[in-house]
Amino acid sequence: MRTVTAAIVLAILLFSADWAYAQRPASPRGEAATQIGEAWITVDYGRPILRGRASIFGSGDTYGDQVVGRAPVWRVGANKSTRLSTEVDLQFGTGTLAAGEYSVFAELAEDEWTLIFSNHAAKASGREEGPGLWGAYGYTADQDVLRVPMHVHQGDASVDQFTISFQNVTSEGGTLAMMWEHTKAAVDFQVAK
Repeated sequence: MRTVTAAIVLAILLFSADWAYAQRPASPRGEAATQIGEAWITVDYGRPILRGRASIFGSGDTYGDQVVGRAPVWRVGANKSTRLSTEVDLQFGTGTLAAGEYSVFAELAEDEWTLIFSNHAAKASGREEGPGLWGAYGYTADQDVLRVPMHVHQGDASVDQFTISFQNVTSEGGTLAMMWEHTKAAVDFQVAK
């Protein structure tokens, strides 16, 4: 009887582990967050994985095509549009981003990306009814709040899963960075005075 019970328990555990693994999305959600003073800044985004692909951004006239697909801009991640929420006004170069929540996109070029903060709402799926975007499909520039140039660098180490992070954060600002494969795009920001 113990052998039968143990076999049943083992089968349930194996089925549960297999089911849990099968439920993992192809591009799991991630969150980058930092706190400056009492204010939080967070980014919710999809984290695609290379899965053996090389030269994910490409080069020349086709730079970015693989990640942008048929959308006009990249959603800086995967699936649901990337969302940045800030509890404090932020200064990017000469532009100010007011406290609030925004969709985040990028226009890609080999030597410079343009980071876009937009008032487009985000949908949880491509089948969801109502206003808003899933990813960057249907993006239009008329909802843009701020466009900021990002510096692009190539590194030796390869980042397998797309990552957004806050770097060099102080009480006055920091750097917003996006990394995938050998590419790192970054832009400095400050708390608006």
